[in-house]
Amino acid sequence: MKVVSNTSPLTNLAAIGLFHLLGDLYGHVFIADGVWEELNAYHQAWPGSQEVATASWIERRAPQNQQAVMALRRDLDKGEAETIALALELGADLALLDERDGRYAAQRFGLQVAGVLGILIEAKSRNYIRDVRPHLDALRQQAGFYIHESLYQQVLKLVGE
Repeated sequence: MKVVSNTSPLTNLAAIGLFHLLGDLYGHVFIADGVWEELNAYHQAWPGSQEVATASWIERRAPQNQQAVMALRRDLDKGEAETIALALELGADLALLDERDGRYAAQRFGLQVAGVLGILIEAKSRNYIRDVRPHLDALRQQAGFYIHESLYQQVLKLVGE
């Protein structure tokens, strides 16, 4: 399975101590150079930057189609644009994106998309985590990840919690 991740799933899972789920679930994850740059922006080590730097199962790649990146940059940030371009080039099975505009753009190109919540749902279904609720709460409280209350309840209902 080919998986390409944007910045948000990396930083948010790292912030709550679940970065390893990406390797557990997908085995190998590609990131675009723009994602690496976002993880290290402003000369800071954001959550996930150290984990990405040391994870043998993450591979950085520069998207080759810079015209596609430039076209996507009209509406998206560099990480999202490069994630989508790279996913298309690699024929990825899954693009990990949380931001709405990035998800919609990826879906318009026919890419399958999942975000942090989808990763947690899959992790529970495959018995990598026991419960989703504490991780949703950690995303809200520790990572500052916004989850609308109705979506929060929808996820819990979906996983039987």
